[in-house]
Amino acid sequence: MTRISALPVFALGLLLSAQVGVQAQDYMSLPAALNQLAAGNRQMRIAEFERKKAQADMHQTDALFLPQVSAAYQGLVTDNPLNAFGFLLQQGGVTQQSFDPARLNSPGITRNYAGGVEVKMPIVNMDLYYARKGAKQAEQAYRHKASYTAARMAFEVKRAYTALQFAYLSKAIIDSTLTDVRQICQDVKNFRAQGLVQLSDVMNAEVQVNIVESALAKAENGIADASDGLRILLGTYGGKAAPYTVDPLTAAAYAGHTPDNLADRSDIKAMQAGAEAAKMMEKSSKMGLLPRLNAFGSYMFNDRSLFGFHKGSYLAGISLDWNLFDGNRQRSKLQSAKFEQRRQEENLRAYVEQSLSEIDRNERELKQLSSEIRKQEASVSQAGEALRVITDRHREGLASTTDLLMSQSQHSRHRLELAEAVMKYNIAVYYNELITNK
Repeated sequence: MTRISALPVFALGLLLSAQVGVQAQDYMSLPAALNQLAAGNRQMRIAEFERKKAQADMHQTDALFLPQVSAAYQGLVTDNPLNAFGFLLQQGGVTQQSFDPARLNSPGITRNYAGGVEVKMPIVNMDLYYARKGAKQAEQAYRHKASYTAARMAFEVKRAYTALQFAYLSKAIIDSTLTDVRQICQDVKNFRAQGLVQLSDVMNAEVQVNIVESALAKAENGIADASDGLRILLGTYGGKAAPYTVDPLTAAAYAGHTPDNLADRSDIKAMQAGAEAAKMMEKSSKMGLLPRLNAFGSYMFNDRSLFGFHKGSYLAGISLDWNLFDGNRQRSKLQSAKFEQRRQEENLRAYVEQSLSEIDRNERELKQLSSEIRKQEASVSQAGEALRVITDRHREGLASTTDLLMSQSQHSRHRLELAEAVMKYNIAVYYNELITNK
């Protein structure tokens, strides 16, 4: 387990708390932000809609084993002799007079109102069977994708929260630097009034004050930008709003974790399900070359009067359909499905290799940042001691203003670099949690 000493950073965090105060209505802890994520994040909503759409698409294949039932009612009118006699037969109205040649040749206007119910029942449709299995795998893929999106957005919130912590800490460091530089500037002006320093020393000090004031303005903008970024992730962005106040930046706890495999990662599961869906669709295309067996039936009423149901009749049967040649459309579809399956499998292998590489790279980055934090802590301590010595010497007239300003700038820079190293380290820890499925 790697331990990072963060006492200097924590001390700066206390300085930050004293500087900005805590506005209860705008305070946001990291656990609270993660709890709010599910309700407000738009990417997670989109992923959930995609999952529900895939689920609805999968249920379309229920037609594989469920009957199709339809009802219809129609009214027809004709003076065509053949159709007119057919209407009479369907209505059960044929009499001896119906065979009168004159009446057969000139039936006049004949009406028929027909209503009925038609039922189609699938029996054997192997292509639809595998299409349904493929749709189930596609639905699983989107389910895993939604799960990964939630994990990814949690990481994004942690990163945005850490960036906001760093922005506040940067402002606190620059605030304290500005206080020191202004004091140096005032001391130099006093020395100038006593004739102890040159005018150029005063001007250098004033320039340094301006530089730090400009950096402070940028730091304040950085806080607003980082807070807006966090609000967007949480779905609470609504234009101008006071920045969130957050907990002080400290190094996150990290216990090294490198998985033996990535089978439990939701993004890997999503790709595996996608590859399996492509495999099922290839089988479905193969089965499309086989015949289909289905049953059908209907019951109809016919009458010469509107909404009459005088004569009823049924029709039922079984059909065996086999498309022997369709211009090579089905065979070309099969080839396309084969290539899609191979593409999905190759894409999965490449993604797994890249993910393993990311884990190794992240481990190296964590070690490097851990070492950098220790070095920066030592640099901050050394620069602070050097600044104290040069400050004392400057007050005694033994050190130049330029040396003092350079020492102050160096100390401030190392403090900012330490804070930045802690921020990067925390983000790397959170990313490790994401890619190792912790």
